[in-house]
Amino acid sequence: MPDATDRPATVAALAAELAALGVTDGSILLVHASLRSTGLDADTLRTALLTAVGDTGTLVVPAFTEDNSDTSSAHLARIRGKTRREAAAFRERMPAFDAATTPSTGMGRLAESVRTHPGAVRSTHPQTSFAAVGRRAKELLAVHPLHSHLGEDSPLGALAAAGAHVLMINVGFGVCTAFHLAEYRVGAPTRSYRCVLKGPDGIARWVEYEDVTLDDSDFESVGASFPWGMEQKGQLGGTSARLFPIKDAVDHAESWMTEKRR
Repeated sequence: MPDATDRPATVAALAAELAALGVTDGSILLVHASLRSTGLDADTLRTALLTAVGDTGTLVVPAFTEDNSDTSSAHLARIRGKTRREAAAFRERMPAFDAATTPSTGMGRLAESVRTHPGAVRSTHPQTSFAAVGRRAKELLAVHPLHSHLGEDSPLGALAAAGAHVLMINVGFGVCTAFHLAEYRVGAPTRSYRCVLKGPDGIARWVEYEDVTLDDSDFESVGASFPWGMEQKGQLGGTSARLFPIKDAVDHAESWMTEKRR
């Protein structure tokens, strides 16, 4: 007979564990999750998260995209070894970003489950969009200018101002998007970005813009130095989970970067 730990986690069981972790009715959650090797089903987890935050809460996930940019590290890796002509042909075939249909890349199964959920809202940034379901989804994702991947006037800034929490499931601090907001606050250097997106008329156009140089190389160290009591740790469906306020995490990251980044 299979052990109880081998049985798929139910919505009720996951919602109870989320409550024990500190997720309350009305919570706004920015969730990062890797379900690989956990046995967790993305749709079941999404339903449990929505159950835990309740009718007045909001579930948010990163729905980032790299495939539409020719300045991303992912693109540069793909064209490595190609001739100039081959690289140009590859660029011509790159899909234009469409907020309604473009899948997120590298964000995991939960992010796609939320993005494709009926009634989900998505911000319009062609590279660092967010998807959300819940009471405040439209409000929090309404503004996302091209020049602000993850700044104060992006959904991330809106989440911090709204008192949202980060929930990390089976992932480390290296993927903690919230820390990027601190890079804007400390005046991190900027660089040029370029990507292709589909306009309201359905025509694909390349756009170029200047924004902060996003650097997550030291995020594990930022998270490892959290002061005592900032985060709640627990288990969710047999894997690790941690919960902490975005505002406190960004304040801490800003102090850490001010002191330790050169």
